[in-house]
Amino acid sequence: MAERSQGAALSPSEQATMRDLLGADRERTMARVASLTRDWDAIVESSALVATDDEHDPEGSSTAFERAHVQALLDQAQSHLADLDTAMERLDDGTYGVCERCGRPVAVERLKVRPAAKTCITCASARR
Repeated sequence: MAERSQGAALSPSEQATMRDLLGADRERTMARVASLTRDWDAIVESSALVATDDEHDPEGSSTAFERAHVQALLDQAQSHLADLDTAMERLDDGTYGVCERCGRPVAVERLKVRPAAKTCITCASARR
């Protein structure tokens, strides 16, 4: 595998690897969004069939929690999907693999673990 120089974009082989990883992550995330959407629809449908008041129903709080939990997971998955799409755009325009905070290269090892990463590990650690 070709080495990158300081500040250089990914090599062609690294770009191909990352395109594959981004695509696979996108497919998994889309499947997760579809699954969570089915879960959400099932919760809404089951609660619509029963004329109950969540506040006074003994099961209402668990139904409300379940609905909120699935919605939070769905929001996270949709946000990750948007991050993956942005990463693919950065790959296409040559800015993928460059830290958006400091401009230094993001380690390929980090990108392989977190394909949607926008920052190098140093900048990511500083934000915590």
